[in-house]
Amino acid sequence: MPDVALAVCVVVRYRKAVTYGVHALLAALDTAGVEHELRLGTTAEETADHILATGADRVLVLWSFYSPDAEAMAAELAAVSELSGGRGLHIAGGVHATAEPQQVLDSGWDLAGIGEGESTIVSLVRALQQDEPLTTVPGLAIKDADGVALRTRPAPQLPLDAFPSFAGRSGPIEITRGCRYTCRFCQTPFMFGGQFRHRSVASVRAHVRELVGRGLRDVRFITPTSLSYGSPGPDPDLGKVEELLAGVKEELPPHGRVFFGSFPSEVRPEHVTPEAMRLLKRYVANDNLIIGAQSGSDRVLAASGRGHDTSPVRDAVRIAVEHGFRPNVDFIFGMPGESQDDQAQSLQLAGDLAELGARIHTHTFMPLPGTPWRDAEPAFIPLATMSELDRLAQRGDAYGHWRKQAEHAARLAETAKAYPRRARRRRTTG
Repeated sequence: MPDVALAVCVVVRYRKAVTYGVHALLAALDTAGVEHELRLGTTAEETADHILATGADRVLVLWSFYSPDAEAMAAELAAVSELSGGRGLHIAGGVHATAEPQQVLDSGWDLAGIGEGESTIVSLVRALQQDEPLTTVPGLAIKDADGVALRTRPAPQLPLDAFPSFAGRSGPIEITRGCRYTCRFCQTPFMFGGQFRHRSVASVRAHVRELVGRGLRDVRFITPTSLSYGSPGPDPDLGKVEELLAGVKEELPPHGRVFFGSFPSEVRPEHVTPEAMRLLKRYVANDNLIIGAQSGSDRVLAASGRGHDTSPVRDAVRIAVEHGFRPNVDFIFGMPGESQDDQAQSLQLAGDLAELGARIHTHTFMPLPGTPWRDAEPAFIPLATMSELDRLAQRGDAYGHWRKQAEHAARLAETAKAYPRRARRRRTTG
């Protein structure tokens, strides 16, 4: 251990797609009082320039990305490494690194962050300052001499109030982490746990005061299911939801606005009731809700572990429209085992919902790492289904990037074949 702490520069490959998570990590460092220089690189060239420009003893380069971006980010990492002469310790974090640490390390990163990153980043910067072995840092994967991903002890899952969503920056406030609905296509419950952890109303209000202090007036939230706030189980606790929304409104100036149940969060269809909609109308500014239907086939919904059938979807759209909200309803096409008849049922439901006033947000199934369907074969989407999706889009009743997602799905399937689940070797240390 050095007599004087080594200077550490944290360089972030700062991308719009992952700013929310990066802000949480940087807030954790600030909250813990960890001294560090901070530089944000918005391009590969700028990131490399920051690595070269700092005079710090140690340079830690943070990367975060989703699974569909892994291939492109690996190519960018190679470019940054070449431009910076190989300087810096590069770590990848997020859902993809958590699920596929061996693939991430093989792609060129020095470290993979496993699970929630706040405790890990604080411990990692401190270890670099004190020149301590990285195997003492929780929540990492490091290559051993044989090239195998060596895992350190797990990082703790702390109460959400332990760290802020952001500090000195802005963004949606994370009010819930984890999800008790273990849909087989979704990474969230398998990274953050199958239970809800809610941020307290007091903590949310403190975040709102920070935003207002910087002159901002709009408040949005990150949560896997908005109306689950404050509830430990499947049924909404509307009293807790109202306590949250009323508290936020009290912190806002008269012209302040609250957005709840719209991007970047959603509402489960069975939670859309007249009582819930009347509550939202009293507090929120958004005129739309994102509702997760995912399929028009009861059989596919059951196979995916979604936890509801199609009946509450129709009810949710009707109730939302009656209360002045335009529903944006998510559908996923090509889920494993989906037949042409299942797709026809989804198209029929999508058309019916559009007639009721909804917009359809179309997606293609992607075999995402870390999910039970990571190795599942996407169902074939025939030309007739594609044509109908295009027709809905041309009418203005549908939107989405399902074609691009189909390309991502093909690449993810190839990666899964290269890294079969059973063949992955893992060791634990620390």
